[in-house]
Amino acid sequence: MVKEKTLQKLKQRIEPDNWTDGIEMPLELMGATHEDPAILADLAYRSIISAKQFDRGQITQLCRLAAKFETSPHLSQFPLTGKILISAFYEPSTRTRLSFESVWHRLGGDIISITDPSTTGIAKGESYKDVAEMMNHYGDIVVLRDSNEEAIYQMMESLRIPIVNAGNGIDEHPTQALADMYAIFKWKPELITGDVAEKNKITIGVIGVPGRMRTVRSLLTMLSLFSDGIKEVIVVSNDKEIYSEGQREQLEKNGLKLRESKQLNPVLPEMDVVYINAIAWVGDSYEKLGEDYHLNKSSKLKPDSIILHPLARGDELAVELDETPHNWYFAQARGAVYMRKALLSTIMRF
Repeated sequence: MVKEKTLQKLKQRIEPDNWTDGIEMPLELMGATHEDPAILADLAYRSIISAKQFDRGQITQLCRLAAKFETSPHLSQFPLTGKILISAFYEPSTRTRLSFESVWHRLGGDIISITDPSTTGIAKGESYKDVAEMMNHYGDIVVLRDSNEEAIYQMMESLRIPIVNAGNGIDEHPTQALADMYAIFKWKPELITGDVAEKNKITIGVIGVPGRMRTVRSLLTMLSLFSDGIKEVIVVSNDKEIYSEGQREQLEKNGLKLRESKQLNPVLPEMDVVYINAIAWVGDSYEKLGEDYHLNKSSKLKPDSIILHPLARGDELAVELDETPHNWYFAQARGAVYMRKALLSTIMRF
């Protein structure tokens, strides 16, 4: 069957990718025509380590800038000609690495890539601090992914160029959270403008472990800045320790209403947004969490609900959902390109 479908595709003309994915961009509702670059000035030449660095205004303006890039291809320029990105991915990655590198190329810059720490001085015992000292002379910005959550903090001790956290162990993944927020705002733009009536507030389901999943940790931090449009967040997990120390208390202090459930099916019909993940990086490998939870066509999803997933997925998210209106995870991954373009252009200040 797969072979037959592939042969059929060979007969089709490949058209340029002018994104819609069946989802219209409500540009005027999101306010992308009224972005205020001054709000982003504080991010210029800054390192991006944590979701906690952002305030509501900065996230809003980054989303508006991303929307402008996404809907106005003619804005593409080459302001980073002569600038070098050091792409250091010491942990496997598809979307994050490719989206960062794609954006940098599209902005006219050059890239130095490291994809295997065993080919670097780290394999010989070199410290991250010394590696960072050398990077100061070789590039203009670093994007780092490392399963060692302390690596990025150690590098910052000697870095004099910006560094962007592309995932550090189980700690954080702030640019993934920005992409997640961008997808949610495209689905419901009232959330970004703050014009959400009480009856229209949304329920977000998070299937995962906030204390051990970097994507979930960073997402919840950013969601807490927009809690005025969120009825509640239902965290579905059968782990004994769902949150890290002080995590729940801080989220609730910031305005999020949290509820926990060990079972998915009873609460799934309540969810407007379903965010599912099953992988947490620990050391040099990963562990699967929440393997008992699965989404497929028979799941009792709310008719107009959307599914988000940071990808890569496993059995927890059935491919049969790809052809349904619930599928926003591919658009989520595509939108990450424009969000990272907005972020990098802001950091490099052009």
